[in-house]
Amino acid sequence: MTATYHKYILNFKRPSGTSRGVITTKETWFIGLKKEGKAGVGECGILRGLSIDDKPDYEDKLKWVCVNVHLGLERLLAELIEYPSIQFGLEMAFKSLESESEFNLFPSKFSKGQDAIPINGLVWMGDEVFMKTQIKEKIEAGFDCIKLKIGAIDFQTELNILKSIRKEFSVSDIELRVDANGAFLPSEALEKLKQLSEYQLHSIEQPVKAKQFDVMARLCEVTPLPIALDEELIGVFHNEEKKELLKIIKPQYIILKPSLIGGFGGSREWIDIAESLNIRWWVTSALESNVGLNAIAQWTYTLNNTMPQGLGTGSLFTNNFTSPLTVKNGTLQCDINKDWKFRL
Repeated sequence: MTATYHKYILNFKRPSGTSRGVITTKETWFIGLKKEGKAGVGECGILRGLSIDDKPDYEDKLKWVCVNVHLGLERLLAELIEYPSIQFGLEMAFKSLESESEFNLFPSKFSKGQDAIPINGLVWMGDEVFMKTQIKEKIEAGFDCIKLKIGAIDFQTELNILKSIRKEFSVSDIELRVDANGAFLPSEALEKLKQLSEYQLHSIEQPVKAKQFDVMARLCEVTPLPIALDEELIGVFHNEEKKELLKIIKPQYIILKPSLIGGFGGSREWIDIAESLNIRWWVTSALESNVGLNAIAQWTYTLNNTMPQGLGTGSLFTNNFTSPLTVKNGTLQCDINKDWKFRL
């Protein structure tokens, strides 16, 4: 078996705002495997400034993987526990190599185009006009679950946007999720949650910055609005640590981004622990290209979670790879009449 790696820069169609700033490009890396005439590909979806493996030696680690690929997947994953995005890329690449088709990693009704995955429509931060325009587009596109990034503009403006949505659409019409990306100060978080809860939201992701366990535990205990942990899961590598974190904080939900938390294996650990504690969950992509998104979507479908998932990011980039993935009527579908065009 031989392995190679390649860097690829994804360009956003328009700058996308989060509470951590505006992003215009997304760096990603691909691992290619070859064995006995077969090929496999995996994507290492790193998010600079957020991923725990955003380290100076990242490319050196990819070189090491390619030199030592003969060790096999299990040994490699054990050596790469602090590099979850590379773990994810390797899991994907090995699965791709073993599959009949390079991009059909988890055959199912979804991959055959016979079923769809409900997803949330994603609304990025921006001024009021921009955010309202996005919301209108998502509703017209058939989404009945919308996720809004909040925390970067004036909070009262954000409340006004939510109020305007609720004036027109009831809870039975539109499920609203918000994602603060850790934007709230501990001293103000509970009051902001109370104000947000007036608009009958499904949940809020990561209201305060991660690693403030006592603050987050207290918020989850008294919140009027269900809280979902997101960044909080990053950098928690071992099973016992994961159990301890969820037992202390007791969130209502957790959100799984395989690229950030150890691939399919790491995500499955979180799911098993969460379910044992009656904590619900859903899966979200982390701005991977269609290659990584396809793998996450196919895997997610096998988990039989009926909640809307966060898998609608494939159309964000100008130079994404053509794939069968299609967003239609608020769902992610696989159009078997479309072919892959993947070339680095």
